Amino acid sequence: MINSKAYKNFINGRFFSEGLRMTVGIVLPAFLFGYVDELPIGIALSTGALCVSITDSAGPIHHRANGMLFCTVIITIISIITNFTFSSPILTGLIIFIFGFSFSMLSIYNARVSSVGLSALLIMVLSMQTTLVGSAVFLHAFYLLIGGVWYLIFSLTLNSLKPYKIIQQLSGEYLTGVADYLQTRASFYDDHPDYDTTYKSLLLQQIQIQAKQDALNEILFKTRAITKNSTTAGRSLLKIYLDVSDLFESVMSTYQQYEVLHKRFDETGILEEYRNHLLILANELSEIASAVSAGNASNSNDRSTENLKVIQQRFEDLRQNFMTEKNLNDFIGLGRILSNIKGLTQKITGLHYYTHYEKNQRNSNDTFLTAQNFNEAQTIDPVLFLNNLNLNSNIFRHSLRVGISLLAGFLISLAFHIGHNYWILLTIIVILKPAYSLTKSRNKDRLIGTFIGVVIGVTILFLVKNNLALMAIMVFFMAGCYMFIRTKYFISVLLMTPYLVIFFHLIYPSAVASLLYDRLLDTSIGSAIAFAASLFFVPAWEHTTIKKYMEDATQKNKAYYKKLAFCFTSEALIDKEELKLFRKEVFTALANVSDAFNRMLSEPKRFQKNVEQVYRFVVLNHILTSHFSALSFYLSDDKSIFKSSIFLPVITDTISNLENTNAILNGQLVEASTENILNVKDHFTKETEQLLAKRKMEIAERNLETSTKNKLIEAKSVTDQFTFIYNVSLDIKKCVLAYIDEEVREKLALH
Repeated sequence: MINSKAYKNFINGRFFSEGLRMTVGIVLPAFLFGYVDELPIGIALSTGALCVSITDSAGPIHHRANGMLFCTVIITIISIITNFTFSSPILTGLIIFIFGFSFSMLSIYNARVSSVGLSALLIMVLSMQTTLVGSAVFLHAFYLLIGGVWYLIFSLTLNSLKPYKIIQQLSGEYLTGVADYLQTRASFYDDHPDYDTTYKSLLLQQIQIQAKQDALNEILFKTRAITKNSTTAGRSLLKIYLDVSDLFESVMSTYQQYEVLHKRFDETGILEEYRNHLLILANELSEIASAVSAGNASNSNDRSTENLKVIQQRFEDLRQNFMTEKNLNDFIGLGRILSNIKGLTQKITGLHYYTHYEKNQRNSNDTFLTAQNFNEAQTIDPVLFLNNLNLNSNIFRHSLRVGISLLAGFLISLAFHIGHNYWILLTIIVILKPAYSLTKSRNKDRLIGTFIGVVIGVTILFLVKNNLALMAIMVFFMAGCYMFIRTKYFISVLLMTPYLVIFFHLIYPSAVASLLYDRLLDTSIGSAIAFAASLFFVPAWEHTTIKKYMEDATQKNKAYYKKLAFCFTSEALIDKEELKLFRKEVFTALANVSDAFNRMLSEPKRFQKNVEQVYRFVVLNHILTSHFSALSFYLSDDKSIFKSSIFLPVITDTISNLENTNAILNGQLVEASTENILNVKDHFTKETEQLLAKRKMEIAERNLETSTKNKLIEAKSVTDQFTFIYNVSLDIKKCVLAYIDEEVREKLALH
């Protein structure tokens, strides 16, 4: 049975809208000019629109406009150059290599600039299918220019009609990602949790959430109507973003010693009740996501609030009847979880309000202004391009692979007189990616999708004889292809091939059989070249580059910890906006190293080096950021927090561990740690131990509600986090030592 919620999310999502926008923008010129018997002109216009549509991804409207305008100019110039050199195989081969290398190098900049490079390569290849001479070259380029301008105007016009739609859709995706993350974290409270599987899922989800957060962050704070706080919709959408970001941090701060909790409380059933409540919250958050994507208002059904009361009463009953001086520490941990759950429930309930877009919302200009600091200016720096012209740059190596692979495909097509040889080059362009894992995945998707797509296309041609019906089916497949082209490449190829089969049947009805043969043959050749290039020609295996991601993660952790930890040593004012910037860098660094590790797992086994230690490093860093989030959560609490200079020694030792970790990764000799955590704790736990002893006496006397209780919770919550962070920093250093030892042993074995 189809999941109705997933169906609604897809219909209201940005990829459905993008697919429709691209389909209409591309097809309309061809249909209109075909209607007046000028189909070749219409196809040229549609080709220009197709290339420009590739750059029309989510982002600030002025970035989208600049990207499409720049792309329009580039494809016009590339078309002229390609057509004038096509008569000479030598010049064509030279142009293919130069353009293949140069435009692939644009990947060193942002994704939009990279998509311009992809469009340039696409028009270069498509220009090879027809032979134009003289003024026809300029006329064809002019049609491409008009087609690009048409799509630019079409896209901007749609945006002006619904300026907040893309932000609502991105917000919905962001909310859905956080809801899935919360649902996964609920697995820690299962009867028999699989910790490794759960951590792996959380790491993947965090990478995805970080990408969605970055995309939404950019478009929110670079859209003038929102940053000026001038509209109700703008205020509401920004508040949703900021509250969900805080909520996500709260979810991350719920890390506890789950093994101990299960040992102590499994028989009581309280952990199962926590799990069920988290699933209720995740479902409610998912409902809010659907409402935001659709631009509708969401309303709380009060289920989470009522269930929270039941859980609170359940915890209170346990506390009254089972808490003793022996299990006091365990109850403190259980109480922390309940406190976090209560905070999450309140935040999610509050999100419903902002989906109503009330006009009387309080202005928050300061928030808008400071939030802009999250964004860095995007510049196209030629120096960056020049600095990457060396084999140490992964993008440089990838660009070489693209240039040489395209040249090889061109030479093979000439040598064997292969029809529609540009399909070989198209296959190479879309399959060959900087990461081997992505190239491998796309290769499989392209081959299987093309074969199945041909079967579907031929079946449709056999069953349907009416050309109007075939055109309708073609447009359906085309729209589906563009809806999935950014997310599900296999489905996109699966839908693209039937639409191409029908398209060529409508234009060349007598030659469709040879076209299908060429399509399969060319795709197979292009896939083989791309796979061989990624495997053998200056490959960039992740084990050779992942160390720099590990170094960056450690460096960012140290910087954030220093800024965060010293907030607990004095009563000085806390710059929360600066802390958010440091936190964002930590999350980005963790996402990068996690992503690199996942790419490594898709590579051939012989190139997967030190997998166990890298995985342990990633998990430990995930735990570390959870504890950072917990400390940050205490700072954001309105209640008083425990602050003291007694934290200074453990802060210094923790920073030392992180500095030593970086030194080890940089190849410096650092002695193995001989610290004793008990000695470190002695620096700052004396007062906590005194409070704990006093509290145990009170509990033994069944005196549960005292001032000691609140003081102990405040002190122990903070001191425990500093202890956990110190322990994890020490474990990370030991993990990196083991990683380096394995690396050294492998090098010695090679010699």
